[in-house]
Amino acid sequence: MTVTRLRCGVAGTGSLGQHHARIYSTLPGAELAGIFEPSDARAAEICAKYACRRFTSLEEMAQHCDAVSVVVPTNHHAAVALPLLKAGCHLLIEKPLCVSMAEAEQILSAARANNRIVQVGHIEHYNPVMSFLEQAVVDARYITAERLAPFTPRGTEVGVVLDLMIHDIGIVLQLVNSPVERIDAVGVSVVTKTEDIANARLAFQNGCVANLSASRVSLKKNREIRVFQRGGYLSIDFMGQKGHTVRVDPTAEGGFAKQDIPIEKGEPLAIELGSFTQCVREQQRPKVSGELGRTALEVAIRITEQIRAGMAKA
Repeated sequence: MTVTRLRCGVAGTGSLGQHHARIYSTLPGAELAGIFEPSDARAAEICAKYACRRFTSLEEMAQHCDAVSVVVPTNHHAAVALPLLKAGCHLLIEKPLCVSMAEAEQILSAARANNRIVQVGHIEHYNPVMSFLEQAVVDARYITAERLAPFTPRGTEVGVVLDLMIHDIGIVLQLVNSPVERIDAVGVSVVTKTEDIANARLAFQNGCVANLSASRVSLKKNREIRVFQRGGYLSIDFMGQKGHTVRVDPTAEGGFAKQDIPIEKGEPLAIELGSFTQCVREQQRPKVSGELGRTALEVAIRITEQIRAGMAKA
């Protein structure tokens, strides 16, 4: 019996989209059918490298693809996603889902109307360390997350909250699993016209508090989270894919015992795309569904609006 390979496409093959193309070209059970890319030079480069075709329109892409990664700038997500959904494609839309709640509703409505899957590219949910967090966190009381990156023009169509902090917003929402009750946020513009550094304190209805910090004008990269709960805490390095636990132990020196976490490392994007194609083939709900992406976007927008209101008063 011949198993039909899932025909995959990539809309936008910039710094991140090129890796979607690379992975689809080697992913078991899938094939890279082609790309949609406005730059002639970039399209020629990617097509030659991965032996795929260049589609001249989204309509042509939809005719030849079952599943598509939308990896264009965030402010173009809806314009690319909506025609693909209406034409019958399942989508993985890079985070954030889009730039407004109105666009989010349009995308999710189109997905429901056409019975298509929308997965949102919150890649850290597919980082091997996240699997450990999901099992180990049972009653988070306090969470700190720091995400730092050097400046790059890519992603500056949105502020740092939608660009970087939204990763940690999605993680925290999943770990805490309680509605956000209060937000206190501040931010400053350093290089761009929007916030480049931001801090947000999220208070949840179940009593948990999360303190999130993000900067895209740092001299170093850092992606760390600490989760405190009764009896100890977990410290996780998403970038290094490592971490440790600290637990109360009266028999240990100082009253606390530290233990490294055994984590089998892997490429998060490859894990994410493998999960996406499996969900499409088996018609399963994605781990990061369109609904989770919408909730993370809503919190990110609330944080952004509060920051910009504060910046306007300054």
